[in-house]
Amino acid sequence: MRVPKTYVRRLLTGTAAMLIVLAGAPAALTQSAQEPGAELERFYNQELTFGSCESFATTATEAQVYVDPFECGRLEVPLDYDEPEGETMQIAVLRLPAQGEPDQRIGSLVLNPGGPGGSGTLQTPFTAVALKETPMVQRFDLVGFDPRGVGASTPAINCFTDEENDRGENQTTLLGTSGEWSADDTRELMEKCANGSGGEQVLAAVGTRNVARDMDVLRAALGDEKLTFLGRSYGTRLGAVYAEMFPQNVRAMVIDGALDPRQGSAERRLALHAAFQRSFDLMAEFCAQRSDCPLGTDPEQATAVFQDLFQPLIDNPVPAGEGRTLDFLYGTGSVLGALYNAKAWPRIIDGIAQLKNEGRGDKLLALSDDFIVEGLESNLVDAQLAINCNDEERRTPEQEAELRRQIFDVSPFLDTGRPVEGVTRDACEFWPSEPTLGFPHAQNVEGLPDTLIISITGDPATPYAAGASLAEAVGGTVLTVEGEQHTIAMDGTSPCVNAIVANYLIDLELPAEGDRCVL
Repeated sequence: MRVPKTYVRRLLTGTAAMLIVLAGAPAALTQSAQEPGAELERFYNQELTFGSCESFATTATEAQVYVDPFECGRLEVPLDYDEPEGETMQIAVLRLPAQGEPDQRIGSLVLNPGGPGGSGTLQTPFTAVALKETPMVQRFDLVGFDPRGVGASTPAINCFTDEENDRGENQTTLLGTSGEWSADDTRELMEKCANGSGGEQVLAAVGTRNVARDMDVLRAALGDEKLTFLGRSYGTRLGAVYAEMFPQNVRAMVIDGALDPRQGSAERRLALHAAFQRSFDLMAEFCAQRSDCPLGTDPEQATAVFQDLFQPLIDNPVPAGEGRTLDFLYGTGSVLGALYNAKAWPRIIDGIAQLKNEGRGDKLLALSDDFIVEGLESNLVDAQLAINCNDEERRTPEQEAELRRQIFDVSPFLDTGRPVEGVTRDACEFWPSEPTLGFPHAQNVEGLPDTLIISITGDPATPYAAGASLAEAVGGTVLTVEGEQHTIAMDGTSPCVNAIVANYLIDLELPAEGDRCVL
């Protein structure tokens, strides 16, 4: 399966924007989850057997990287934790055993790459390469898992065929900047997902709180008394929820690119879009230094120029290679995806220049294709929708329209120039279950060791201030990283960050107050 090129525009509903939460966390969750009852003993006491990863590959890329010394196994968990004697799910787990001396091994380092819907089994081999020069791969087993409904875990969420993905018919974004929905559309979307995923009970089972429960079962099956965890972007939400539900089971936790557990749906989405507008403005200032900047040499006019170039794509897509076109969603999605890292700004500028001067979108689509390495994800878009629908608050069409207007106010470069009344709906409105995450969550957590929270000053997807908010909520130390990108701890590009993370995870030593890293 090939990653749909439309995925880039959905980064806003994934690594950052799934963060829409509902009021009123179920009070019983935080207390009853801490000590598993006798009915869950068979899951906690199961033996996790590892072997070949060959049968775990769902894409060509996975087939290439799931080789020795990586090993794989399947963890059995309840489909419904309230009915542990009922149906079960199988969670795919990939492990790289610690590469150092056996007596130096600390335990497992469990990884989550974000999403929601990101494959931990796929991310782990790339993380192993990025961290190969650090002591972490010597001292820890690196462990990635595909959260329930994701990737090689079964049953997996499947809403769209490969052909529908490639034709751009997987319109599941909850943040979208254009496109029309009807009640029939959203009902049909839920039914398609249920039919492809094993029924409505599966759709209802894949929220973050259940993933946190699975992660505690995984901890026990790995033989770890305490969890050592590194999560980025959406993985920070998973880490925060785990910390709320199982604080006594945490050894150490690195949170990279934090989601603010205090912000509700509208507030979080507006903060997100304001941060992307900031990144767009900085890119425009960078562009204005060139005499041939396609956005002009006056950065204050860049948004208006961008609108003039991109809004016509709604009705009149332009050619973009053999058999392909660039429309508004593809175009703005390519730009948004590349704004995640300042190193991609020159390519954004070149793509906009081609659109302006040649009336073509080849370079913008190529940027989209390159940003998402072909084959890196399997059912990410489908699983992302399902997880979000189980986590986030629902909005009426009127509320959704008003929020979209506010989004265009804070992020005008994405404004479609079209009315939003009557065409904007919540994609989850017919989901078979109510959201279960709760807002606010992970508040005043007691008994949790001090965590390491990494926040990048120019992160457009998880704005910097969210790190301080999460640190106050769960008790943590914030490491400030100066730069313009989204997350840093798993990519191995900053020796400064690498050293601080290693000191914390290995020796439980936190950085001094005021310590900073610069990208």
